[in-house]
Amino acid sequence: MSAAAARRRKQQQKRAAAPKPGESADPVQLRLDSLLDDPTLVEESVAYEALQLAQSSVRRNVKNGNFSGAVEVAYTTSVALLSKSGRVSVSSQLLAGLVQVLVETHTACTEEWVGRFRELDAAYLAALDADAKMDPAERGRLQRLHLHFLRKGLKWSNDLGTVKHGALGMHALLGQHCWRMSCDEAVVQAEPAAQHGEDDDEDDEDEMETSRVGLRNESVTHYALAEKVDVILEKLKSLPAPTEEEMKMGHTCPPAQRDALLTRSILVLLAIENLRDATILASSYLKDVETRPVDEIKKSYLDKTDGKAPSHIMFVCMLLRICEKDSKTAPLFTWLVRNFGAELGTMHQPEIIKTYTTKIGRVYFDIQPPPSMMDMMENMMSMMGGGGMGGMGGAPGGMNPAMMQAAMAAMQGGGM
Repeated sequence: MSAAAARRRKQQQKRAAAPKPGESADPVQLRLDSLLDDPTLVEESVAYEALQLAQSSVRRNVKNGNFSGAVEVAYTTSVALLSKSGRVSVSSQLLAGLVQVLVETHTACTEEWVGRFRELDAAYLAALDADAKMDPAERGRLQRLHLHFLRKGLKWSNDLGTVKHGALGMHALLGQHCWRMSCDEAVVQAEPAAQHGEDDDEDDEDEMETSRVGLRNESVTHYALAEKVDVILEKLKSLPAPTEEEMKMGHTCPPAQRDALLTRSILVLLAIENLRDATILASSYLKDVETRPVDEIKKSYLDKTDGKAPSHIMFVCMLLRICEKDSKTAPLFTWLVRNFGAELGTMHQPEIIKTYTTKIGRVYFDIQPPPSMMDMMENMMSMMGGGGMGGMGGAPGGMNPAMMQAAMAAMQGGGM
């Protein structure tokens, strides 16, 4: 064979071995793609191999500066593991890696990505529900892991999105999951040690309370931030009316869940200056949920001799009317909050409730809190967006994802 013929043969072999358009030349990715299409993916060992290959591929893509490729591998593999293998425990590890790579690569939060989180959430819960033989303790653990995933996703959307406090769709997912968890005995009856056993390496800001009351308070907070007033109303309808003990003047027990969640929702909406939805929620509650006559509630609120505690619905209605006025009504606001202070103090996390009323006083009535209270208030409000980066939350002058990605690429390429 002549030298020219040998060269042509080598060139033909090289072209035949080259990947076709759209195919990857990476053997790790090729093996991963093969496993994701393999019926044996339902086996735990195969699912774990796919997980390890995906993690390796993500790291390699990040190292090479292929940030979009890294997040695509993490996302598509997560969807496949959930929908094809049903191995929730394996998939939860890759979901944690997905959020991490979104943050590390400064990938911008877009509506497309919010939709992808919605798809992952649905696939995760479907796979969880499909395993009827799962141990309740394991089910509770996986639900808490998913709560961590959604919280970190919200934090990412707050830091690298365009909406202050995080994307509305992310808040809606969190609200839905928290309420779902509050109705699952495997979660709310878990021992404290079990609740935190798998989360010892998590940041303090991610510590979560999984009591029924705590989860439902977190749920309505996220629904309020998602502007899902109709959903809040439906949740309140499902709760029992206050008992005589809960309505008694000077009661030491917490207020009725229905009352407390209504008040918290209204305070959150007012704190983020959403007076419209706060008004809709209060009026709809009076019309569709409250069973006592309005005249009776009004009379009882100012009557100190009937033995009844001030009603929550009357408090929020009066608060709304005052917030509709100008700052000259500040003394009336101060009186109203002070008069209802004992009731607010019995609610879940009263220090956060105080933060909301302080923010409302500053926004609507120019009542400036002391410097120490101001710092605490800003920290608390930043937690609405998952505690991300001091509450930057997509505000003007915040992080620019495209600029950060360019800087990272330049550093990896030796340009900086």
